[in-house]
Amino acid sequence: MQQPLISILIPFKNTELFLGECLDSIINQTYSNWELLIIDDNSTDNSYSLVESYTKKDTRIKLFKNEGSGIINALKLAFSKSKGTYITRMDSDDIMPNIKLETLLKNLQQHGKCYIATGLVSYFSAEGISDGYRKYETWLNKLTSKGTNYSEIYKECVIPSPCWMISREDLLNIDAFNPTRYPEDYDLTFRFYQANYKIIPCNQTLHFWRDYGTRASRTDANYAENSFIDIKLYYFLKLDYNKEQPLVIWGAGNKGKAIARKLNALNIPFYWICDNPKKIGKHIYNVEMKPFQYLETLKHFQCIVSVANNEEQQTIRAYFLKLNKKSMTDYFFFC
Repeated sequence: MQQPLISILIPFKNTELFLGECLDSIINQTYSNWELLIIDDNSTDNSYSLVESYTKKDTRIKLFKNEGSGIINALKLAFSKSKGTYITRMDSDDIMPNIKLETLLKNLQQHGKCYIATGLVSYFSAEGISDGYRKYETWLNKLTSKGTNYSEIYKECVIPSPCWMISREDLLNIDAFNPTRYPEDYDLTFRFYQANYKIIPCNQTLHFWRDYGTRASRTDANYAENSFIDIKLYYFLKLDYNKEQPLVIWGAGNKGKAIARKLNALNIPFYWICDNPKKIGKHIYNVEMKPFQYLETLKHFQCIVSVANNEEQQTIRAYFLKLNKKSMTDYFFFC
């Protein structure tokens, strides 16, 4: 019986130094019925020639030039050329462990439609991994091991862009890569969430994520923090916001202020609270800053928490628990 075809989609731009290692890791997969749709996004180094040399050795690798520019256009082109029953993404500077495709496919086949297969990730770098990236890896893997990724979706992208697999039909049902909204991986994750696709728990490391100074997530303006706030607020207002309940922002730092400015621009009223006595009673953007205990005067509310400090977040969670409030219904951590 013929094994199902898996389509792997890769955009690349100026990753000549890492492409060979990436392509070798795909060729060495234990699962062999795959096709690679790899799109050159206007590279100026020798990346294209390198990939072209691989296409002459392995006909499963299909190389194209981006008809526009940017990752989204490249993904649209790759998907339009694909024929697989199952779709996955890969980054051109990363590495697959050899069991990745086999494991993701097996998990999907066991669960059926409306499921997403993913796996644990491991950062690596010639320069060492920063504490921030290591904490993100730990946080992300903890969610993935339980399949509870959506429970903290407003904090950060909870499905790693190069480590998921889904059926072609399910991807088409959420409009695949058509929305031109960055960060594209976070947008896709929110659309998985909107469609109520379940995440399959996984305890295996299925992706090696390379970090270096010029990777796109560090240098591309589409992945700047303001883009993350935009997309979080966009989907919160679309999917979880209850207009019948007062909306509250907790925190008056830079992120809290950015959220307040955007809500003002959308003419959405809100209360604003914090635990900083120097700010309480002051007006910022024409909204009075109230003490956090003000929440107790509101019977029902929805609160966006913009406080980033981990210890303070634990205190805030304990306070909401005391008020019998539920995460992802009554309060949402945005950082």
